[in-house]
Amino acid sequence: MELDLLRCSLRGVAAYKHLMDEPVMQLVMSMLDALHDGKGEEAVERYTRLFYTLWQTGKQGLSDWLHDALRYQESPYAWQVEREEQDPVLESAARRDIQTLAYLAELDCETVIRAISTCVSADFAPVLEGLPRWTCSAPFDAESLTAFYRAHGSGRFAQYRAFLWEEGKLWPVQEPDSHTPEEMMGYERQRDQVIANTRAMLEGNQVNNVLLYGDSGTGKSATVKSLLSIPGFEDLRLIEVQKEEVSTLPDLIRTLGGRRRKFILFIDDLAFDQDDRTYSVLKTILEGGLERRPTNVAIYATSNRRHLVRQTFSDRAGDEVDASETIQEKTSLAERFGLRIPYLAMGKKEYLEMVDRMAAYYGVEMEQETLHAEAVKWEMHHPGRTPRVVRQFIASLRV
Repeated sequence: MELDLLRCSLRGVAAYKHLMDEPVMQLVMSMLDALHDGKGEEAVERYTRLFYTLWQTGKQGLSDWLHDALRYQESPYAWQVEREEQDPVLESAARRDIQTLAYLAELDCETVIRAISTCVSADFAPVLEGLPRWTCSAPFDAESLTAFYRAHGSGRFAQYRAFLWEEGKLWPVQEPDSHTPEEMMGYERQRDQVIANTRAMLEGNQVNNVLLYGDSGTGKSATVKSLLSIPGFEDLRLIEVQKEEVSTLPDLIRTLGGRRRKFILFIDDLAFDQDDRTYSVLKTILEGGLERRPTNVAIYATSNRRHLVRQTFSDRAGDEVDASETIQEKTSLAERFGLRIPYLAMGKKEYLEMVDRMAAYYGVEMEQETLHAEAVKWEMHHPGRTPRVVRQFIASLRV
């Protein structure tokens, strides 16, 4: 495709119009405009800035950038395919845009540099000779992109598996802290319940929200995060939400409904003070108001408190006429979780069994009698027979 024709075709991009607002595409258009107007020096500047911008974003050419942008940025067509809807007008526009962008991906750097050479003085010859070139190809077409949207969904949820929800925005986590099933030791019965509930959601069923409560260090949070490492759970997405952001959860949930991926909204270390009214918002979300919770979204929370809301003696001996109603109101939040799973500290026998298993897993070689004696001594100075204490003990032996 000639440069002028490509320039005109890019002006007509409609279904992927958002891409034209990206800095990379704006530089492409300004470079093509400069060539059209015979402004060679401006075209050189745009070419070099395009190279810099591509490599600054970790891409090694336009085809590399377009490959990811078409897959991992939200678009009306991708959203339509993910929802298994049909709109012939949108599909036609998308196919036309993809063809145009494929021509751009294949645009040979030498073709651009030759065009620039006709618009600058001979003094620029060594500059043009030294300009960087990048690989040009079209690693996509309408069929492959449509198949990708259908199989993986669209936008950032097709690229990342874990996110943080902060200040009303999703922030992807490139390397989530997720233990493998082999690393998770003890509390198998509790984890099996969590896994079964999650598997049911992945199968498309309406499932219970989950509360994991109990002693600190027993592996409640690790259980939730480890779900990302379970084979067959590739469609699962984990979004960690701070308690302070609970009031914004309805906005997030609305954006997740209808997607093919399944989402766990994870609230870690959940607890409320007696005068904290945020729990009322969470109660509504858990039990459901007029707006139904999507089947592909569930809330998993961990807490060191069974009832989540801190109580004081003044709550029980206050001057309210019906103090029992106040107490019931403050303890009812936990009941909104359909699945409540206790994580309690282990007995001595279970503790030493876990020491043996973890020592074997991490290759610690020591006589069992000595190992157990050291483990008991460690536990005396680090209160709590929990997986966290065992892990810290094993780590101390490997120093």
